[in-house]
Amino acid sequence: MSKKSEEGITAKKNENFSEWFTQVVQKCELADLRYNIKGFLVFQPWSVLAMEKMYDYMEKNLQKKGHKPYWFPTLIPESNLKKESEHLSGFTPEVFWISSSGKDKLDEPLALRPTSETAFYQMFSLWIRSYKDLPFKTYQRANIFRYDTKATRPFLRSREFHWIETHCAHESEKNALQQVKEDMKTTKEVMHDIFGVPFIFFERPQWDKFPGASRTFAADALNPDGKVIQQPSTHMISQEFSKAFDVKFKDKDGKDKYSFMTCYGPAISRIFASVVITHGDDKGLKFPWEIAPIQTVIVPIDAKLNKKAEKIKKEIEKIVNVEIDYSDKRPGEKFNYWEMKGIPIRIDLGLQDSKKGKVTIFRRDLDKKIVVSEKSIVKEISKISREFTKNLIKKADRVFDNRIKEVKDIKEMEKAIKEGLVAKCRFCSTQADGIKCAEVIEKNIGAEVRGTRLDEKTKVSGKCAICDKKASVIVYIAKSY
Repeated sequence: MSKKSEEGITAKKNENFSEWFTQVVQKCELADLRYNIKGFLVFQPWSVLAMEKMYDYMEKNLQKKGHKPYWFPTLIPESNLKKESEHLSGFTPEVFWISSSGKDKLDEPLALRPTSETAFYQMFSLWIRSYKDLPFKTYQRANIFRYDTKATRPFLRSREFHWIETHCAHESEKNALQQVKEDMKTTKEVMHDIFGVPFIFFERPQWDKFPGASRTFAADALNPDGKVIQQPSTHMISQEFSKAFDVKFKDKDGKDKYSFMTCYGPAISRIFASVVITHGDDKGLKFPWEIAPIQTVIVPIDAKLNKKAEKIKKEIEKIVNVEIDYSDKRPGEKFNYWEMKGIPIRIDLGLQDSKKGKVTIFRRDLDKKIVVSEKSIVKEISKISREFTKNLIKKADRVFDNRIKEVKDIKEMEKAIKEGLVAKCRFCSTQADGIKCAEVIEKNIGAEVRGTRLDEKTKVSGKCAICDKKASVIVYIAKSY
């Protein structure tokens, strides 16, 4: 137990979110920020253990849906990036370039991948020949590098982040859109139903598309300070990519056609930030059961109970990963420490309870203690394991749903944004002609048009909240990282 974690979290999450998050990262030992390159973290075991489990859930889901794993090189030739001009211009300011090796200048600059479309599609042109090869569904687990010029923030905004990227080729635009919808479903099944992070999936406005995409869709999660954080995005890639990289296939009639491409990017390190933010409280972390680094800790109050702790550990380690706290800290210090670290279950062994054949179980989802017999520990833990994440999700969903407010004009919008809410309003257009109204919102409120919802079927009537022209869409407005 490190000295810096002994004091516990002193900032209040809803009063000073920024300081709260900083303290959680440092005192819960999620990352060390002292590495001597700005924007690069040393991920510590407590975050790595959780993120390894997160990767596992996401990869299994993708493989179940037909995605095959690949490992691509970290370096991308400049010539690859230049093949699609819109993509290159969108990423040029963020690219880390390698121009020499030792004393020798390279014949061609190499980019540390900011994303891997240009690497995958070069190989797609070699691998895809016929409509029978489609859909061609790939993914890789990778680090990507972007020289983000904005203020960096651990996990939320770094210059190196850890993610999964899928790249797929399809026979038709219709099939590509179906893949996008499948990506949205994957996000719900994993990020919401397992990690417990609520979100809204938006189609981004045309002026906020991924470089080289024809349509961009992205999930936004909400932080206590009222800012949204973009989570997995999925894109219908422009056929300019297919043409640039010659990704063609012969259709059933033997004619050559260009593939329709999609890509999907769940950033595990950023999703981890939303897990911390969504479930954490003034005591510290709360991990969903499935991804907790340790699910149960046993705390013997007296060294005389160590043997009993070991006996209980043997009984329950068949159904849960468990550790025993043998430290010489005072019981209260131990309790506070493990609550801060977000362990789902703590089993307290006291001398008086032990004489009665009982133990005290503390469950972090409800912050509640219960006393049970030693004989029923396995049964009780099994019960808690089924309830734990569901309880976190119910609470998170309730908080999220209460922070969306419908507004009629820019004054109501400004008030909602100041209150840390997401504003919902009628809007003229998310095509190019709507950008002027979006600029008014950004200039006067400092917020952004996040997009429209595919699952919102409400018939739009009335006027745009900004320009009073006829509204064509319902959009959501929020500040973002």
